[in-house]
Amino acid sequence: MEQQQQHRTAWERQLLIRDKNRPTVRDYIPRIFTDFYEMHGDRNFGDDGAIIGGIGRLNGLPVTILAQVKGRNLRENKASNFAMPHPEGYRKALRLAHQAEKFHRPIICLIDTPGAFCGVEAEERGQGEAIARNIAEFMMLKTPVISVVLGEAGSGGALALGVCDALAMLENALYSVISPRGAASILWKDASREQEACEVMQITAEDMVRFGVAEAIIPEPEAGAQGDIDKISANIKEYLAETITEKLQKDIDVLQKERYTKFRKIGVFEEN
Repeated sequence: MEQQQQHRTAWERQLLIRDKNRPTVRDYIPRIFTDFYEMHGDRNFGDDGAIIGGIGRLNGLPVTILAQVKGRNLRENKASNFAMPHPEGYRKALRLAHQAEKFHRPIICLIDTPGAFCGVEAEERGQGEAIARNIAEFMMLKTPVISVVLGEAGSGGALALGVCDALAMLENALYSVISPRGAASILWKDASREQEACEVMQITAEDMVRFGVAEAIIPEPEAGAQGDIDKISANIKEYLAETITEKLQKDIDVLQKERYTKFRKIGVFEEN
């Protein structure tokens, strides 16, 4: 897909993706998919409003959609827990992923979260275990998995839906192991240095492609995704259609091996 460079700093992108007018999955899903039917619950504890899961059609092809939900106002954000999933959200996603595997449907994950919810109740219900299980089992799913980072992709909260055959990021999206504010608090004991941390962490879409974490950058309008929702939705749809077609042509054993290798080769290290 054609890429364009807007030369925004990481800090400028963070401000842009946190703008209340930036599109959310509730804007994208009806523009990209048809016949979307939402499914609820993890069959264990309950339903988590931070993750939408369901089935729909992409250019007529049945797919499973797993998407993290941001709100545009306080009411919407409270309903989705500010896009910070609980363990039951990840377990719902895994349940639907296995359902997709059973019926040979490709899986599309739309990522937009500052991170998993870190409250006591989430820990009591096994937050770490739920994320770890998703990472392990998504790695071996016998169906194509395509992920797109729409805005923020924070730590394990994003990685639980980020184990995939191909990862794309919107041009202004960010992917980080911790928020810039959190990094500044840990590194320098000074949260006010958030902007400085944002620039040194190398968390932009271009950085992720250079590191081999992401494979593609989906162009945004000059004003960002909020400038033209229909245009950015069309760009995402085009990427998904092309990538799913490519992945469906591969033998599942090859797909699994390539997915595993993709994550094993990420990172830089030295041996002394």
